[in-house]
Amino acid sequence: MSPAATVQFVGAGPGAADLLTLRAARLLSEADVVLFPGTYLDPAVLQNCSQTAELVDTQELDLDAIVARIVTAARAGQQVVRLVSGDPTIYSAVSEQTRRLGAAGVPWAVTPGVPAYAAAAARVGRELTVPLVAQSVVLTRTQQRSTVMPETESLSAFAATRATLVLHLAITRIRTLMAELAPSYGPDCPVVVVYRASQPEELVLRGTVTDIADQVEEANLRQAAVILVGRALAERPDADAGESYLYDPMRDRSAKLVGGRG
Repeated sequence: MSPAATVQFVGAGPGAADLLTLRAARLLSEADVVLFPGTYLDPAVLQNCSQTAELVDTQELDLDAIVARIVTAARAGQQVVRLVSGDPTIYSAVSEQTRRLGAAGVPWAVTPGVPAYAAAAARVGRELTVPLVAQSVVLTRTQQRSTVMPETESLSAFAATRATLVLHLAITRIRTLMAELAPSYGPDCPVVVVYRASQPEELVLRGTVTDIADQVEEANLRQAAVILVGRALAERPDADAGESYLYDPMRDRSAKLVGGRG
């Protein structure tokens, strides 16, 4: 029996077809079978696929059913692309799928994509790491009808750092979450919610820890939204912000950095 073809896990980006990487577009054009998350994907992304490709929407399939389709196609020598929304490194279930593929003897590879939080921040023109304001970004989610969170990863523990906070899969609990964040971030801390970042249905809500839940509930957002929290999101963070030492005119540029780049 011939060896199975290598399965490609490909980050589809936040949704917009023109935010695919060049490699992702090429892999889609070469694929015989494409499995895609219909809930989160702009259908325009699939225009990169061959007209003869088999397209499988996975939103109604469980993990074992998805992997079974992948294994069958790969063992038949077909080129398989498993699209995941955003970037495969977060909340993509790639670890579970590749573990099963490894057990089945099917090789695989990963192509990164533009993460949704990056598209959301770009949409509102904000750097998430502003000197002297925030130099760390916490990517997390909350638990409701989902996998249990590790005990050490409570929202209150992350909030205590006052880093820029990115909440995924949390939009339906935003009122409870803002109440939990208020003691650390303050009631006036800026919050941005971006629904379907980069897609035709995109919606941007700007507010504070105090009032953002009202806006979300009025818009009736239930999924596909990223929540950004932190002082770096302020319209005018100038008062507390510093400037990067890398570009400081007083920095000694005579010394070369490792690798020869000054």
